[in-house]
Amino acid sequence: MKKNIQVMMVEDHPEYREVIEIALQKASGIELISEFGTAERALRSLQDMSTRQEPDIILLDLNLPGMSGLDAIPYFSKTIPESRIIILSQSNQEADVLQAITLGAAGYLLKSSTVKTITDAISTVMEGGAPIDAGVAKYILATLKAPPQKEESFPPLSDREMEILTLVAKGHLKKEIAELLGISVYTVVTHTGHIYQKLNVANAPSAIDKAHTLGLFRNKK
Repeated sequence: MKKNIQVMMVEDHPEYREVIEIALQKASGIELISEFGTAERALRSLQDMSTRQEPDIILLDLNLPGMSGLDAIPYFSKTIPESRIIILSQSNQEADVLQAITLGAAGYLLKSSTVKTITDAISTVMEGGAPIDAGVAKYILATLKAPPQKEESFPPLSDREMEILTLVAKGHLKKEIAELLGISVYTVVTHTGHIYQKLNVANAPSAIDKAHTLGLFRNKK
C-alpha cells in the first residue's frame, strides 16, 4: 500500500492554517501530521526523538513571529535533511524568492494559489519537481539570464572565514562551529562580523545567498 505524503505546516495565521488543513484532509494521498505557528516550535518538536514525526514536505511561511521562514530553512535542512520545503507566502518580492530557492527550498507558492495548486505542488515535489508560482518564476529566469557577477568587487574572504561561512550554510549554530573548529564562540562571532562586512550583508541568510551568487562555495571545491 502506498504511503501517504506526510506534511508539516508552519504558518502563524490560524484561519489560513484551517483552510489548508481542511484542503489536505480532502486530498488523496496527503496527510497533515503536524502544524505550528512558529518555526521555533516546529524545530523543537523535531528535537524530541520519542515523539518526533519527520514530514516528507514542510509548508513554510516566510513572515513568521520570531525566527523568519528564511532563517529557518537551514535549520530544517540540517535537522531533517530528507524533508523538502515548499514556501507558501504572501511575499512576491524578488529577494525573498531568490533567497528561499538559494537556501534550498524545493518550491515557492503564493498564498493566493488555489488549493489544487498547493496539493499538486506537494505531489510534484515528491516526484522530484520544483513548483514555482507563475507570478514569481520571472525572477528565477531573470537570474539565470543575468551575466555572472565579478568576484573582484569585494574583499576576498580568508580561509577561516570561508570555513565558517560554509558551516553556517550547512545550518550549524555559532556554538557548534566553535566546537567543530576548536575556537571560541567569540572568535566565531568576530569572523562572522568580518564576513558580513566584506560581503556587505546584514545576516547569515544574506551572506549565504551572496556567496552562492558569487560562486564562493564553488571555488572552494
